[in-house]
Amino acid sequence: MDLSFLGGPRPQRGVGVVAPFDFALDRELWRWVPDEISLHLTRTPYVPVEVSLDLARLVSEHETLHDAVRTLHAITPEVVAYACTSGSFVGGIAGERAMCEAMTRAGAVPSLTTSGALLEALAELGIRRLALVTPYTVSVTRSLEEYVAEAGVTVTGCAFMGLTRHIWKVPYREVVAMAHKAVRRDADALFISCTNLPTYDVIPQLEAELRLPVISANQVTMWAALRRLGTRAMGPYQALIDPAARPGPLRPVLPDEEQQQEGWT
Repeated sequence: MDLSFLGGPRPQRGVGVVAPFDFALDRELWRWVPDEISLHLTRTPYVPVEVSLDLARLVSEHETLHDAVRTLHAITPEVVAYACTSGSFVGGIAGERAMCEAMTRAGAVPSLTTSGALLEALAELGIRRLALVTPYTVSVTRSLEEYVAEAGVTVTGCAFMGLTRHIWKVPYREVVAMAHKAVRRDADALFISCTNLPTYDVIPQLEAELRLPVISANQVTMWAALRRLGTRAMGPYQALIDPAARPGPLRPVLPDEEQQQEGWT
C-alpha cells in the first residue's frame, strides 16, 4: 500500500525530561503535551535511599544532572526540564538557579526545574498565599515551605502524607482528601507537590470544589517547558493553562453566612 500521499510523519519538537530514578508517571506528563511535541525522558542513576532530603540532594547533584542532560544531547531537544520538586527546592532559590545553569551548560539548551516552574506559575497567577499538599515527611515538607517563603509566598495551610517510597501508588481520593485538609479560607491557590504523585484528573475537580486555582508539580513542569517553545499545555479546564478558568475577585462573606461555612477547612 502506497502511503506517500500522507507526506510522512509531522515534524516533532522535543522536550528533554530528566527525572529521578523512581519516577513512575511518564504517562501523566504526556497528557499535558500537544501532538506536535515529543517528550524524551532519561533518569538519574539508582541510589538505595528512601525519599528524604538526602535523596533530594543526591538526585540533584550537578554532575548527575550533567550526565543526564548529555544523554539527551543527540536528539537535540529545544528545552530540558528537571522533573523533581524536592530535588530542585532543597537548595533554595539560589540552588535551583545553579541547577538550571548546570543543565544549560551541559546541553546548550534552555533548562528549567519543577520548583522554578512553580514560582513562575505563582507569578503568572498572582499568588501570594498558598496551601500545600505533599506526600513527603515533615522535614522535606518544611524545606518546601522555606523555598516558597524565600520567594515571598506565605503558606496558609499544609497537609503531608509522611511517605518515603511508592508515592506514585497514592490514589486520587487520598490526594483530594489532603487538599481539603490543607486549604483554608485565606489561601489564593493550592499546590500539590511531587512529580511522582498522580494529579492530572483531580485538578479540575478540586478547582471546582475549592473555588481557587490548583497547580501540581507535573502540571507546572510541562506548562513552563511548553511555554518556552511558544506553545501551551493541553488538559481539561484548569486555571494555569486556561485563563478563562481563573477566578475573578472573591465576593466578601456576609456575617449571616459565617455560620454556614464553619465546616470548610
